[in-house]
Amino acid sequence: MLQAGTLALMVWLNYYNIFWIGILSLVQGLVTSLDVTARQSLVVNLVDRKEDIPNAIALNSSVFNGARLIGPAIAGVILSSFGENVCFLINFLSYIAVLVCLSLMKVKITKIEKSTENIWFDLKEGFQYLKASPNISSLILLMATSSLLVIPFTTFLPVFAKDIFHGNATTFSWFESCGGMGALIGAIYMATLKSHRNFTKIIIRSGFILSISVFALAVSPFLVMGLFFTATAALGLMAQNSSINTYLQTHTADKMRGRTMSYYIMAFQGILPIGTLLMGYLAHLFGTASIVAFEGIAGILIMLSFIYYRKNRIKEAKARLDV
Repeated sequence: MLQAGTLALMVWLNYYNIFWIGILSLVQGLVTSLDVTARQSLVVNLVDRKEDIPNAIALNSSVFNGARLIGPAIAGVILSSFGENVCFLINFLSYIAVLVCLSLMKVKITKIEKSTENIWFDLKEGFQYLKASPNISSLILLMATSSLLVIPFTTFLPVFAKDIFHGNATTFSWFESCGGMGALIGAIYMATLKSHRNFTKIIIRSGFILSISVFALAVSPFLVMGLFFTATAALGLMAQNSSINTYLQTHTADKMRGRTMSYYIMAFQGILPIGTLLMGYLAHLFGTASIVAFEGIAGILIMLSFIYYRKNRIKEAKARLDV
């Protein structure tokens, strides 16, 4: 909240200093790395009945991922209507609700013996756990490659609004709103899933929806088509990320959940800025539409590789059983 308040104050005073904006972004990243990992690992302790855990995680993950897509849509409307000052002020004030909700929680934490080793040992132990759990590690790898090569398409929406479809700030808010609508539909779908659903199938289907929609967005000749495929891409992104999150939390040992989720957050939020930088540089060289089309094709290839890997794992498991 202090970070958001400082940034809001800078905007209100028209003090646009790139150095201090960079410092505040660094602080936000450091806080988020701790906050999100702890928050994701805490979900299972908030649910009384074990059979409700998968649905609760899916709901939490839907809210988590949906907010990342719906939030900018709301901000786009506020930005075009009231200006950026109000956006940053609302962001600052929103933390009051967060702090109040956290203070009202009565959480029954499962007691786990605190590690006596250093942090590097814990990190290595988490890596060894993932290495011994290929189903879990493959999903984290899928998340990392998607963050590097596919998900950065979201940062090009302003370019599509202004340069490709020759619009303005209102056009950009349409793109953000369509993305938010798609994410909302995906969130509702994920929140209503039964606990016995096969999340792997949802991950595969939503991955293809995301990838095909990104490619279709790149080649869309009309604004309406671009808006439609932005919505379907956001829907696929929401469903894929939420399904991966849910699978990881429900198939990870309690002791290793925090470490597993830290790798998930690193694969998602840690790799995404690198992917954004890489795709942005390539777009500067080859054009935005061409690179977004490449992202869609890359996403399809990633999903095909994931399916091939899963089939080989199933064959290996059956072979061991036959022996």
